[in-house]
Amino acid sequence: MSAVAKTIDISVQPLGLKARGECGQTLRKILQELGVELSSTCNGLGRCGKCRVVVSRVQTAVGEPTAAEREHISAQELLAGFRLACQARAQGNVEVCVPKDSMIWRTRLQTEGVETSVEPLPLVKKLYVELSKPTLRSLEPDLERLMRKICEHNVRPSYLPPQILEDLPETLRIANWKVTATVWGCKEILDVEEGNTTKASYGFSFDVGTTKIAAYLLNLSTAETVAISSMVNPQVKYGDDVISRIAHAVRGETERKELQLEALEGINQLAAECCSKHGIDPRHIYEATVVGNTAMHHLLLHICPKHLALSPYVPAVKRALNLKAHQLNLRINPHANIHFLPVIAGFVGSDCVADILATSIFQEEDPCLLLDIGTNTEVVVGNKKRMLACSCASGPAFEGAHVRHGMKASSGAIESAEVDTETLEVRFRTIDNAEPRGLCGSGVVDIVAEMLKAKIVDSEGAIRHDANSSRIRVNDHGQLEFVIVQEGKTGPRDIVVTQRDIREIQLAKAAIRTGISILMQEIDIRLDQIAHMYIAGAFGTYIDPASARLIGMIPYVPLSIIMSVGNAAGMGARMALMSSKARSMCEKISHNVEYVELAAHSDFRSTFMESLRFPYR
Repeated sequence: MSAVAKTIDISVQPLGLKARGECGQTLRKILQELGVELSSTCNGLGRCGKCRVVVSRVQTAVGEPTAAEREHISAQELLAGFRLACQARAQGNVEVCVPKDSMIWRTRLQTEGVETSVEPLPLVKKLYVELSKPTLRSLEPDLERLMRKICEHNVRPSYLPPQILEDLPETLRIANWKVTATVWGCKEILDVEEGNTTKASYGFSFDVGTTKIAAYLLNLSTAETVAISSMVNPQVKYGDDVISRIAHAVRGETERKELQLEALEGINQLAAECCSKHGIDPRHIYEATVVGNTAMHHLLLHICPKHLALSPYVPAVKRALNLKAHQLNLRINPHANIHFLPVIAGFVGSDCVADILATSIFQEEDPCLLLDIGTNTEVVVGNKKRMLACSCASGPAFEGAHVRHGMKASSGAIESAEVDTETLEVRFRTIDNAEPRGLCGSGVVDIVAEMLKAKIVDSEGAIRHDANSSRIRVNDHGQLEFVIVQEGKTGPRDIVVTQRDIREIQLAKAAIRTGISILMQEIDIRLDQIAHMYIAGAFGTYIDPASARLIGMIPYVPLSIIMSVGNAAGMGARMALMSSKARSMCEKISHNVEYVELAAHSDFRSTFMESLRFPYR
């Protein structure tokens, strides 16, 4: 006879939620089932220390602190009831308070990007035709009658979905033989509708990133972008980084399906928002293009991503793919074509292909440098003659992970800062001018650059312990830290940069700089030959290039050649939606770009170690 799990009561403040859970469950699991999502970058492994909660009756309610909790939470905080939700397991009835800083807030997501024109050549065509009625003297079958009229428009489709054929006789007669046929690629009929609906022709472009999903609704007749919407990728509950999600997916079929459904539900939600806002019937969405890194690409297609994380990091498929909307359960026209742009390699995906397309560096005579800085950073160096690409594991620190008071770019995040070189006083600006809650990526880069200028940090990354300032102190873990926000004076609590945070930034910026250096070495390009440097991605939009250059994250090139191009991947996806020529270009880009595996390069270790240092200029 199986044992029945003991149930416990849990209340969640300040949200006023109550629920029952199983004894032994982690607080994170219980909160997830209530719909409360907590910040986490390690998928509940206790490594990031972000999912902090406060519980009552600590010892009896959730047991003794784990080693992971003792590493991330000070002894004083443990006494006050702070715990990690992914580690603390409910042993009895418990009240949990979720601090603001532990909740997932709506993040500022970059959706706009460089505007690149493209000749509209959509694969979707809508043809209004008026058919003659059948008579005893004209017994031509309905389908042949329709096909003959369509062929008069120099279009010869060879396929009609069975579901459309089933309803065709009734559709034609109800419409009095006046219908609009929607054709894709001159090959296939996607729909047959009553009357003239030629003006109702729309498509979506989706940029599915590790952090965010962006949706762009386009009018296929005019190439106008009708609506843009975005959201945090719902897969974030399984970890902020690609490796965490791959690790979850390879646990089994159920886990892989979970990740696919989370992303698809996010896409459906964004599509519904865009259509509803502009009164567009989802049936009139006939095509979509999708870009994303290779892991997101595989997860969305329910392809096992295991071997993306194992040497030699080979993707299951590289070429472009076309699927039907109903195969993915996308809530648009069920016969709509879903075009997945080609990828480049295991960690350089179709988003990078779209970046290259949007910035046109594949057509440039002079050498260019492209960085798409996100959870992973893609680096591309080259021109029309030759292009090299690599991926750097850099993004988590710049997106708030592994930084003591790091956070996503949401309301209250410090996005820029200045340090007075004499007094070490700090001036900062937060997103929405809200009360400071933490540091987002651009703020982290700014503050480290300012600490270098004020000589608070040396070229090796060590915080000075001899500076005569109360802002430099030793924390509970024996580490030096620099106080940016002072509790009660400039904010509701102390916000600091610790010695450990500086080391994380050194690792992240060194990864990017190493990628740039090795690619330039391989392609034999000098810094003074770079004509244009493009920085793409949400982080790249808000970062101060001067600060990034000062800490050595990017090379010391003239600021005049550095251009922020925003969500270039989204722009490239829209270009591919509107133009069959652009899709052909994407195939060539994917085929021609040479991938360099940094870790296997003979100079990787020495270049990385050198890149850890902060340059002084």
